[in-house]
Amino acid sequence: MTAPPSFPPPRTGDGTVTGGRGPAEVVAGPASSPLGASVRIRHGHWAPALAVALVAAVAVWLTWRLFVVSPTGRLVDEAAFKGASYGRNRLWQVAEPVLSLISVPFIAGVLLAAILLAVLRGRVLLAVQVAVLMGGANLTTQLLKTFVFDRPAVGVTDHLANSLPSGHTTAAASVACALVLVVPRRVRPTAAVLGALYTAATGVSTLVGRWHRPSDAVAGVLVVLVWAGLASALGTRGGVVRPRELRRSTSVVTAFLLLAGAFAGGLAAVALQRTLARVGVSLDHVRALVTAYAGGALGVVAVTCATFAVLLLLRRWTEPRLV
Repeated sequence: MTAPPSFPPPRTGDGTVTGGRGPAEVVAGPASSPLGASVRIRHGHWAPALAVALVAAVAVWLTWRLFVVSPTGRLVDEAAFKGASYGRNRLWQVAEPVLSLISVPFIAGVLLAAILLAVLRGRVLLAVQVAVLMGGANLTTQLLKTFVFDRPAVGVTDHLANSLPSGHTTAAASVACALVLVVPRRVRPTAAVLGALYTAATGVSTLVGRWHRPSDAVAGVLVVLVWAGLASALGTRGGVVRPRELRRSTSVVTAFLLLAGAFAGGLAAVALQRTLARVGVSLDHVRALVTAYAGGALGVVAVTCATFAVLLLLRRWTEPRLV
């Protein structure tokens, strides 16, 4: 009696194994091995993604408490807002074109393009993740700034009602994060760096134009991180992370973004300390205002770099991979 024929596990176009016999690990023969040496596929986990979403949500609330409700934080935020008036005419020539990109048609176009790219790659669940990320983040920002986060009109000289989180920064960050999700893995690190640059440029541009305070832009980025975590928790199917060189390049870019964020955050902390030492209870010290402005911009850069580093880690944690 002859043994029944054995069939190889299903594979993707690049030879990686996509089939499986369980939720945790699968043993299969790689396409590149003529002897059928066994390899393991470890599926991603959703718990870290939910943890990131929870931490980011708490960070949004803390940003509001520290820089809107707290008198000291509100004074520093207002100092940065007033400091943006110095040199604004020249900087606005660069900032205005960046902000002019953000519009409802632009967001809708990117959303449709990202969903289409995900569907063409055969990743329907990924298309759902993109829709959840962009739709959830931008809707949440509008609801928070309209119904939840009030801004007391005390102790400040300029008042922008319902300005936290920044809608422009949220839109830019959601667009950039969505593209990081849908592009092929080999270009994902590059997309993360470009996305961080675009998001940071948009957030800082809202400061230059005096449309928002630093806390508004920071909260906008963190709202997107909340929804990036929730979207990533939905999981991924189809396609396995295989080449070590891709994982290595992702690790290098992630480390670079974390280091850049830490460096910018350190400078922002120094600027915050100096601002507190000079501002006191008034907003008429020019050097303190400019220092607060620079520190606020660096704070936006720091949070943006950290967000995209975490996004890369989220994709690595939630995607299946060979081990």
